[in-house]
Amino acid sequence: MSDDEKQTEPDIDLFRSEMESAERLRHDRVEPYRRKLRPFPLPVDASQRTQAEGDELADLNIETGDELEFVRPGIQKRLFQELRRGHLPPQESLDLHGLRVHEARTELVRFLNFARHHRLRVVHIIHGRGYGSQARQPVLKQKVNQWLRQRPEVLAFCSAPRFDGGLGAVYVLISRKGQE
Repeated sequence: MSDDEKQTEPDIDLFRSEMESAERLRHDRVEPYRRKLRPFPLPVDASQRTQAEGDELADLNIETGDELEFVRPGIQKRLFQELRRGHLPPQESLDLHGLRVHEARTELVRFLNFARHHRLRVVHIIHGRGYGSQARQPVLKQKVNQWLRQRPEVLAFCSAPRFDGGLGAVYVLISRKGQE
């Protein structure tokens, strides 16, 4: 240290007094900015409607925590980590919150069929946090968790990062195999 870089005792005391009210940062990473996709209604044609309504998704008894996470065997750990961190941006988005369970089921099946048909790799599904339901419990969140696990094209899903809906949304990784 040179003479002009040496800190004197009053300087150190002044610095400490100024920093007393400072709070430590919780993490050292900044979440990347992502342009939010606007959910749009899917086109309804008769073939999609009958196929979507014909697909039965059973109501399973799966415990849902705050954060949703599911990975099929064989999915690379790094790929799933990139999905969780939001490094794989979603190509389309579906907003389910505010819908009734049977409406949400139909929309989810139609959306997943749409995503496979258009060869989408990552999609964003907004289910909401459940504060608007009668029991103030996350009904759609639990159902989406159950339904996505039953779909063979769903390779993995996880709660979205905070900047993209957090615990009220999921990112879904979709298989490209067996597509039309």
